[in-house]
Amino acid sequence: MEHQRDSPKVNVFCAISSQKVYSPFFFAEETVTGMPYLDMWLMPQLQNIPTFIFQQDESPAHFHCEVHQYLNTVLPGCWIGRTSGNDQTPLLWPTRSPDIAPCDFFLWGYVKDQVFVPPLLRDLADLKAWIIAAVKNTDAPMLTYVWQELEYRINVCRVTRGAHTEHL
Repeated sequence: MEHQRDSPKVNVFCAISSQKVYSPFFFAEETVTGMPYLDMWLMPQLQNIPTFIFQQDESPAHFHCEVHQYLNTVLPGCWIGRTSGNDQTPLLWPTRSPDIAPCDFFLWGYVKDQVFVPPLLRDLADLKAWIIAAVKNTDAPMLTYVWQELEYRINVCRVTRGAHTEHL
């Protein structure tokens, strides 16, 4: 099959901690909204993790009012992301800040480097299988480095008081 620009595509969610990368979740929907996001496998698991801050990015699905209601009820004070009104978060999420989201500054680039190499993918099943394999290839030393890098990036935000910085 000849490779075509921007295909094949999937909507995938991963979560990353200092200990592991949670298996990818593939959405069936072409556009992910708040309800499919809430229905994915990770949400019930979050209640069983002892100490954490659930960090969301700028995805519109994460800003859905029912997502915020769920997080405020189930994880009060244990999540950060784009907020509104009376959201119960420990700190405000800096807008347009992929530099402090481990999935953005590490995981997605790592997965793409593993997936988009010859031979080219034939179909969505191949793409999903390669994504799963790439996630499984992350190991403890990688995650240690990612968390050191995250601490550095957060310190840069503290020192600059959230001011715009060039690429870290």
